[in-house]
Amino acid sequence: MNSLIGLQCHVCKATFPAEAIYVCDRCLGPLEPVYDYSAITLTREEIERRPKNLWRYRELLPITGEPRTGFHSGFTPLVRCTRLAERLGVRELYIKDDSVNHPTLSYKDRVVSVAATRAVELGFEVLACASTGNLANSVAAHAARLGLECCVFIPNDLEAGKFLGSAIFGPTILAIAGNYDDVNRLCTQVADRYGWGFVNINLRAYYAEGAKTMGFEIAEQLGWRYPDHLVSPVAGGTLLPRIAKGLREFRQIGLVSGELPKIHAAQAAGCAPVVRALESGAEHPDVVKPNTIAKSIAIGNPADGYQVLQTVRGTGGSGAAVSDEQIVDAIRLLAETEGIFTEPAGGTTLGGTIDLIRRGLIGPDESVVVCVTGNGYKTAEVVSGHLTEPVRLSRAFKEFEAWWESRKALA
Repeated sequence: MNSLIGLQCHVCKATFPAEAIYVCDRCLGPLEPVYDYSAITLTREEIERRPKNLWRYRELLPITGEPRTGFHSGFTPLVRCTRLAERLGVRELYIKDDSVNHPTLSYKDRVVSVAATRAVELGFEVLACASTGNLANSVAAHAARLGLECCVFIPNDLEAGKFLGSAIFGPTILAIAGNYDDVNRLCTQVADRYGWGFVNINLRAYYAEGAKTMGFEIAEQLGWRYPDHLVSPVAGGTLLPRIAKGLREFRQIGLVSGELPKIHAAQAAGCAPVVRALESGAEHPDVVKPNTIAKSIAIGNPADGYQVLQTVRGTGGSGAAVSDEQIVDAIRLLAETEGIFTEPAGGTTLGGTIDLIRRGLIGPDESVVVCVTGNGYKTAEVVSGHLTEPVRLSRAFKEFEAWWESRKALA
């Protein structure tokens, strides 16, 4: 069933056909899909019978035909973290763990599954993106699956793991001298001139909707209820407002009831335009120049920053900006307590959660979901200088025995 009606401007509410357009020609506001919710008759039981991937919510996603990719993407674990919760002094804490998303180990596999499917429907022959790493990985992988020509644009200082994670799929990679915002400006010009399908530019309206599936899954995995709090990283601003949109849509079609959680924004202190706007009361984030180890969320001019601010304020949430040192500490804490290795974006989100708890904005008897969006093995160099060195011994048992006995004596 196709419930997609068209596109609508988030700001002035002007309507447009469901084509490869992404900005309102009247007010320059962002466009988003709209649906005929009255035609959607989903039940909890029907969803639960479907395959465990993001397409189990097909009626609430902006495609008109059958899915083309992403058949193993989504429905990632919601991990109840009892040891971490005890350390932080809260009753109920969960990690929504997209660090194990298929096939490229980040939440981007959600948004690209939707954008790539829509790209095929709209007749694009080249799939492209501007990326800080994870998105390039996902676009390259899904393009390979679909047999599409692929070109990814990245800053020229990405982590080696992020570069390898794209190159293995055989796309054309253009490493641009500059930061993400520089790359994105160039890609906007390329999209306008050559008509390629850029998932986060002219296909952005469809791409962003894939992020709703994280919200859908959280509510379903909690037993069809909302948590009290949800903490999301913010880069370009795609994820946080779409999680909220997904939670609202579930309520609108009768799958979940109650008040939305307070939704909080986490950013690295070295690139925190949204958090600074929350603190100052600004309507729009000011552009900043990124300077942080959290490169995957180092976007100084977030495309959906306005929507993030609206969502956080509308749900009674807050913002938290954490230092690079706090990010590394949070990565290690999550690994040591729960066995989950996240990249700096996830360290930022957990670091932000710790800050919110410390400030009393998340109470000890409240539930909180922390969104982890990428895998630490892609950015291992970030923590490599902060770990315990191995004990180096020969293969002689006596040497081991001497080491072990000396260790016991010091205990």
